[in-house]
Amino acid sequence: MEEKYMREAIKMASENVKNGGGPFGAVIVKDGLILGRGVNRVTANNDPTAHAEVMAIRDATANAGTHDLEGAIIYTSCEPCPMCLGAIYWAHISHIFYGNNQLDAARIGFDDSDIYKQLALPIDKRRIPETQMLSKEAIETFDLWQATENKQEY
Repeated sequence: MEEKYMREAIKMASENVKNGGGPFGAVIVKDGLILGRGVNRVTANNDPTAHAEVMAIRDATANAGTHDLEGAIIYTSCEPCPMCLGAIYWAHISHIFYGNNQLDAARIGFDDSDIYKQLALPIDKRRIPETQMLSKEAIETFDLWQATENKQEY
């Protein structure tokens, strides 16, 4: 069954290229049913977060009516980038299957190795400066969250 879903992700990626999108596709499956689909629409939508995996997560959570995809499996035509990997973990997806790897992606111009390198650096050594400010004011929102009894945790 896994090959069926991977082939679907690959087919979607190929069709997306023909429709002006990037060469990436993803499907999310739970209990033998495709819960969500996504293709790379970064340039088509002018949205740098519109990667196939993120689009599939958005579709799956909308269809499931929950942000928690525990027990779901993602099949993606390429190894997830750091952003997509983070989204997959936040969605609690249980397993990742991928076709191409990050080296294959780098060979065609989708090189995310710099992002991995930046994340490994201390904040003060990263290429994009990060500055904490108004932390005493910002912490009030965390205090409010902690004190809220009817919050939905994730």
